This record gives sequence, C-alpha cells and structure tokens, in this order.
Amino acid sequence: MVKRTLCIENPCHLKCRNGQLVVSYEHVKGYETVTEKTVPIEDIGMLVLEHPQITLSHYLLDALVANNTGVITCNSTHHPSGMLLPLEGNTLQSERFRAQVDATDPLKKQLWQQTVKAKITNQAAVMQKWGLPHKQLTTLAQNVKSGDADNHEAQAAAYYWGNLFPAAWQFFRHREGPPPNNLLNYGYAILRAGMARAITGAGLLPTLGIFHRNRYNAYCLADDIMEPYRPFTDAVVRAIVDQTSAVDVLTRPLKVQLLNLPTADVLMDGEKSPLMLAMQRTAASLAKCYTGEGRKILYPQMP
Repeated sequence: MVKRTLCIENPCHLKCRNGQLVVSYEHVKGYETVTEKTVPIEDIGMLVLEHPQITLSHYLLDALVANNTGVITCNSTHHPSGMLLPLEGNTLQSERFRAQVDATDPLKKQLWQQTVKAKITNQAAVMQKWGLPHKQLTTLAQNVKSGDADNHEAQAAAYYWGNLFPAAWQFFRHREGPPPNNLLNYGYAILRAGMARAITGAGLLPTLGIFHRNRYNAYCLADDIMEPYRPFTDAVVRAIVDQTSAVDVLTRPLKVQLLNLPTADVLMDGEKSPLMLAMQRTAASLAKCYTGEGRKILYPQMP
C-alpha cells in the first residue's frame, strides 16, 4: 500500500484516537469553529510539521513511531530541519546491523559504483526528457569504476547542473544558492526522510554510509542511496520553472508538487511503482547485499 505524506501548515493540536491521527482546532484561537480532521495512522508514511504552534501528544508520537512513520519538523523558513524515526524497524535488525558493520571495503566500493551509475543514468534521462544533450552523461555512467575511482559523479554533476535549466536562470547548484535551489532543497529533504524511513524498515542503520562519512550526520546511508532518486526531484523542479519564474517563495502550490514525490511513478525492474515503494525495495535489496543474499541494489529509472 502506498503511504500518504501529510503536511500540517496551521496551528493545531494533534492527537491519537482509535488508531486515527486527529487534527483538532478546539483550543486554537481563531480556529475554534474549524472541524477536526482524522486520518488512519496506518495510512501515513510521512508527517511534515510546518507551523511553530503545532502541539501533539506523546501517545500520538509513539503510535506514529510504531507505524514506522517519519515525523519531519520544519524551521522558520518552512524547510525540514529534523526527523523522528523508530529505534526498532525490523525483526532481523541486530543481524543486519552486524552484517552492515562488517561490510568489506570491496563490497562498499561495488555498491557505490552501482549507486553512482544509477544516479548519472537518471540524470541523463532527465536531460533527454527536455531534449537536452545527454550523451556525455550516458558515457560517464557506462564507465563508472569500482568506488567511482575517477569521480564520474562530480564530472556528471558539473555538466548536468550547467545545462539542466534554461540559460536565463544562470543556475548554479548550491544549498544556500538562489532559487530554484530552495525547491531542490525541499524536495531532497522529502526524499531523504523517505529513504531514512525505508532504511530503518529494512533493519539497517541509517548512520553507517557506503560512501558518505560525517561524524555529525546521522543519515549517511540515506544520503548515499537516495542519490539515484535526486533526479526525480530535479525533474519536478525543471517542470516548475518551465511554468513560472515566481519561485523565490516556497508557496503551498509549489510544496504540494514536491510533497507528491513519494507517490510519483518510477520504473523498477521494468514495472511502474510508486517512488515510496521503490525506496523500500532499494533498502531491502541493500540489506541482502550486506548479508550476502544478493549482489545488486535495486534502483529506479525514469518512466
């Protein structure tokens, strides 16, 4: 079943009643007459909390964690700033933790090779979708070595970001850069949360990465295996800038398009699948690589 992504933008109180998330406005000044809303907790994959005056019960938090729902908090600029995930996401967790910790360097290099190849292949597909030259990316993807020894990921990024958006935008990719970097950041945060949720559900530690290593980053593995998913955000943002140049502010209509990413169709093994389910399959396939049951990470392709 495809889980829903909910975004709460107004002041309210969130609680749990009979297995339902209840959005209550009863004691919120100016909202007293607004009818409460309910959503089955089992249907929620991610919950995004945007307003600083949202309150919620501990009972609800515990129910969300038990459902492996990713709870995402946002800062004053409405960008995701934190995430709550379960400590126990899989019955085989300790076994998979050990296999992940014991993973050899050659295995990690092979996994990173697969990851970079999949990312660049999807970047080429985005370029092709807009009729942009993409053969250079295709060639780079075909020649990625173990561990990406020749750093084809960086070479591809330089070409990709230099050509993806119309020249009039004078775009350069930087987290703190001008729009549409703000849209990319928001979309990537949604992907990161979804991937961290999938990793936890597969019984893996999101902290221990394949390639990324940062003592201050609790989601190195999520950052690693979300790489081939980034182009799906890029495609949404490229479509947005084709429609409007008014992207300085992350408005509700823009956020809705990015929040719909988890339900977007992707191709996996030649069949269409919602992106959120594809993430679960990616994480599960990685777990099998760690335990020796498989040798390939399943990654999505552009439909």
